[in-house]
Amino acid sequence: MATDSKAIDRSAIQALLPRYCVSDGASFRAADHATDDMGGLALRKKEGREMLRASVRRLSELQQKLEANGSWAMLVALQAMDAGGKDSTIKHVMSGVNPQGVAVTAFKQPGPVELSHDFLWRPHFSIPARGKIGIFNRSHYEEVLVTRVHPEVLENEKLPAAVQGPHFWTHRYEDIRNFETYLSRQGFVVLKFFLNGSREKQRQRFLKRLNRPDKVWKFSPSDIRERGYWDDYQNAYHEAVAHTAQPCAPWYVVPGDRKWFARLVVIEAMIAALEKLDLGEPEPAPEVRDSLKKFRSILEREGKKGD
Repeated sequence: MATDSKAIDRSAIQALLPRYCVSDGASFRAADHATDDMGGLALRKKEGREMLRASVRRLSELQQKLEANGSWAMLVALQAMDAGGKDSTIKHVMSGVNPQGVAVTAFKQPGPVELSHDFLWRPHFSIPARGKIGIFNRSHYEEVLVTRVHPEVLENEKLPAAVQGPHFWTHRYEDIRNFETYLSRQGFVVLKFFLNGSREKQRQRFLKRLNRPDKVWKFSPSDIRERGYWDDYQNAYHEAVAHTAQPCAPWYVVPGDRKWFARLVVIEAMIAALEKLDLGEPEPAPEVRDSLKKFRSILEREGKKGD
């Protein structure tokens, strides 16, 4: 039953988060996650944009508290097929957050330095400092997505033959789970988002890029080539979610056909996770708190002299 759009506020999106959250990989079923699902909300794009502005303000408040607290940190991993909306999600969701409190890392094709280390070296090197929000645009999951679809890529990683046995992928999933469990035990809130778009929506977005002079630079011949592996990538994503979703590092399988709706889901999931930390209001330094009257008096006297 559709909800009256006039009554919709941020709480309506928050109520939908469990619908998209996968914290137990064993129960994950890809067929349960439609790319255009909105949970019955009669929400229009204009209303969604208004809600996003309110959500951005709330995220900004929480980011300030996170930084002032200085103990916790948040790591957000964004994964999607090409043209899935990762860049625009980062742009809109983080638009009101202090840039000094955010670190964005784009996981492009690894170079010689990255390939000379273990596959988790790069993400570990890019983990945000305490008090910060770290965004991975693509992430360590490329190592069980691209490499799963194109196993020949593994040849560049110079792995010894002894570790490339029948349990290779099982071990990689296990290593990722252990890595994320370790981070959670060190005070990192780990959230992973799969922007789950349809093949048809990708086709439309590619055409839009090709037809717009200001967007065509984003198109690459590899986009068409990789599109030919659509089913293989879908299987790889489903395997990754099923093997690595856990309570300390859940996946959100976000309906990605409407970018504006996907942004609402991402930002509200981030807000919900930060609110659970109960960070409280930033406290002044002890030397400031203990001498508030003294400092006020000094500054007020200076003002009177100026008059």
